[in-house]
Amino acid sequence: MIGILNIGLGNVQSVYNAIYENGYDPVFINTPEQLADLSHFILPGVGNFNAVMKRLEQLGFVSAINDLIARGTPTLGICLGMQLLATTGVEGGEIKGLNAISAKVPAITPLQGLRVPHVGWNEVNFCQKHPVFEEIKDGRDFYFVHSYHVTCQHSKNVIATTDYGESLTCVIATKNVIGVQFHPEKSQKNGMQLLENFCEWDGCFEQNT
Repeated sequence: MIGILNIGLGNVQSVYNAIYENGYDPVFINTPEQLADLSHFILPGVGNFNAVMKRLEQLGFVSAINDLIARGTPTLGICLGMQLLATTGVEGGEIKGLNAISAKVPAITPLQGLRVPHVGWNEVNFCQKHPVFEEIKDGRDFYFVHSYHVTCQHSKNVIATTDYGESLTCVIATKNVIGVQFHPEKSQKNGMQLLENFCEWDGCFEQNT
């Protein structure tokens, strides 16, 4: 069973539709108790890091998501969902994240006349292989919308980067957890392939040391 977190923060219907179009029957997750029966979990995100973390804590999702990850359930964070996997974020005031991956989430620094937020199509360049990117070639474009970015403490957790005046980490992973800064559900063929790969992923990943 593929679950998509749905707590009223951002439109998750497009993620649901993309998973459904790939031939799966996803379910919306509204309560922490529903996490117990999932084969795969998707943490989408649009909004403010601080506000969403407080909402997750209020609803009892923080410990439930941590338990799900500890059980080895394949987990995908999308956009803000990827950022929430980090140790801390500063958007809306510094606050602890889920700490699935040792990382921080600072604001993007405007460089070379580039605007923030970073919006539009941009290349994703792989640092290491990951099963969720099987059959997706290096340097393919995905669709981004973000003003903050993840900086990992350890390079072994960085799967891919994108260039926006500087190199920004855009895919992170550890064990059964992967996060993507872009929106696969808005990234056409390559995004659909990524989501299909995730739904078939067993959660195993041998990362660089």
